[in-house]
Amino acid sequence: MADEVLTETRGRVLLVTLNRPEARNAVDRALGEALVAAMARLDEDPELSLGVLTGAGKGFSAGMDLKAFAKEGPPPGFGKFLEHSSGKPLIAAVEGFALAGGLEIALACDLIVAARDVKVGIPEAKRGLFAAGGAMLRLPRRVGLGKAMELALTADPIPAEEALAIGLVDRVADPGGALAAALELAERIARNAPLSLALSKKLLREMQGRTEAEFWAYQARDAGKVFASEDAKEGAVAFAQKREPVWKGR
Repeated sequence: MADEVLTETRGRVLLVTLNRPEARNAVDRALGEALVAAMARLDEDPELSLGVLTGAGKGFSAGMDLKAFAKEGPPPGFGKFLEHSSGKPLIAAVEGFALAGGLEIALACDLIVAARDVKVGIPEAKRGLFAAGGAMLRLPRRVGLGKAMELALTADPIPAEEALAIGLVDRVADPGGALAAALELAERIARNAPLSLALSKKLLREMQGRTEAEFWAYQARDAGKVFASEDAKEGAVAFAQKREPVWKGR
């Protein structure tokens, strides 16, 4: 894995760290490609159930590296991550700042843990731009249309406690404690069957706004694979034997 993104396994959890602290973890071509590679590792390794994404240094990420953009063009890996993130659950652990593209990276994750002193927002309109990395899709799902409209049109950041109250972030931690809180949450999630986690994420993400008929038809495509899996059998046997299950991700 490239130095721009560091990975470390913690049991069934893959810790992924954006590692350009001197550039506020802004995304250039190399970091974008390394981030996509880290997500591929997460999804392809049956020993991993979910990931935690954080940033090295004083903050999470400043989004796209505009200096690199001027030289290299848009980092292709960045767009791929923003659109698809990972098939398995992903938790963002946010310290310092999560503004503009940095917030959109966090929104590409499934759960967001933020330090209390973090401010979040999409200030692009103050610079003649707009948040084009998924915020217009994901913010309304998290906070409702009205709040998403307010954040986009005022371009003003809000503190973590307010973000928690409106559902933009899922948990807050003391400054410096976001990663520890995210890893604790990840460990709780990792006790569960990985195939079940991945399908639950897929259904919750992709079925928003669909009809009931569409939901049941979509769920039926993959439900059989989970119920017929080795892990489903292991879960039943472990329950009967009053022991913790040993998941294989298949």
